[in-house]
Amino acid sequence: MTQLLVRYSRILEIIGDIVKVHVPEPEAGEVSEIGYGDLALIENTQDPSQLPFMAQVIRIDGDEVSLQLFSGTKGLSTQAGIRFLGHPMQVTFSPNILGRSFSGSGRPIDGGPELSQEARIEIDGPTVNPARRILASRMIRTNVPMIDVFNCLVESQKIPIFSVAGEPYNRLLAQIGANADADIVVFGGMGLIFDDYHFFRQAFEEAGVLARTVMFVHQGSDPVVEGLLVPDMALAVAERFAVEEGKKVLVLLTDMTAYADALKEVGISMEHVPSNRGYIGDLYSQLARRYEKACDYKGAGSVTILSVTTMPGDDVTHPVPDNTGYITEGQFYLHDGVIDPFGSLSRLKQHVIGKVTREDHSQIMNTMVRFYAAAQDAEQKQAMSFELTEYDERLLKFGGLFRDRFMDIRVTLPLEEALDLCWQTLAECFEPKELLMKDALVSKYFPQSGQPKAARTAQE
Repeated sequence: MTQLLVRYSRILEIIGDIVKVHVPEPEAGEVSEIGYGDLALIENTQDPSQLPFMAQVIRIDGDEVSLQLFSGTKGLSTQAGIRFLGHPMQVTFSPNILGRSFSGSGRPIDGGPELSQEARIEIDGPTVNPARRILASRMIRTNVPMIDVFNCLVESQKIPIFSVAGEPYNRLLAQIGANADADIVVFGGMGLIFDDYHFFRQAFEEAGVLARTVMFVHQGSDPVVEGLLVPDMALAVAERFAVEEGKKVLVLLTDMTAYADALKEVGISMEHVPSNRGYIGDLYSQLARRYEKACDYKGAGSVTILSVTTMPGDDVTHPVPDNTGYITEGQFYLHDGVIDPFGSLSRLKQHVIGKVTREDHSQIMNTMVRFYAAAQDAEQKQAMSFELTEYDERLLKFGGLFRDRFMDIRVTLPLEEALDLCWQTLAECFEPKELLMKDALVSKYFPQSGQPKAARTAQE
């Protein structure tokens, strides 16, 4: 007998969005057909015309099963009947989901046709066997100079953008999604307001990438539990595109702090003992299970994860960014509308710089950061009214050009043009002998007549 034919009607209690129901334990030698994460339908027997509530098993304690309702318990009676579906949450997967937007429960929210007849896959599966992973060796170009030049985004990388509320991190994420040279972009938004969702969709549409984008959106007015499903849906779809179709997939997630807050809210409802600042004790494990989906598959495609993690009070020791830092392979720091070249780090950039990029990439990157650090020291001397040398004046000029030409997130440049602009900027402020770079590179790329030699050679 399948669980779908069995109805359980002994509801023990309703607390918030949690329903606890009595389910007789299986007899000796039998195995329960109810599993953690399975879906259930809760039907209001007093009002048959009311649509059933959808819920998910979040705890099994002997003969007591706890269910998390997706749409809240308002209007639910303790006389309701419960039927278990025998499978966990599923999401639609087919080529027809490209260009579409879905809610945290998997329903289309873009006004397009229903996809009820399409194939469905289970979400939140196990991570990839390490034996099937290959070493990262390919770059994902974003056309953001502070990323492409100074901290490359590499296929199969998992890396967050650390920022604070009010910073333009959504604009940066949309810009990367619109310009990245990925085959497919999968977007997952948690706790967004409608304006944010509309901004992302419009940005992808105007850039001409919506047709190869899938969006899963949990809005602030939606049930909390749907926000917990969004990363799993996005990553399950991305994994299938990578493994079955060999696609290079970029997953964009915002905001993982909202995801952690949803976990905390559910934990409080379940009366879990809180850990650091009220967050659940397994926060690290929950985040790691999602981030570890990033992978470059042997003989198939890849999944790369770029997320946003906001830091309450700009506190990097907050549990969410603190745990994230132990899992991911670097971070981008976004503050005051710019990507900080000192706090940002990509731990996989050495796999691509100078190997799949131009020969001067490594040296020009280090030289630019070195001079910008010196420019910061010159600005401090100026602020304290110290006498500035002629060299200090040139450093100040370089610092201003560096911020305007590279650090502003609105700047969009292909990598080769950005490298040429680096040489041009150095030439405007310094002599070749001051660069402390390899003579062969200086001779080949340092501008002599207003433009880099590489550009002049290409024109000739």
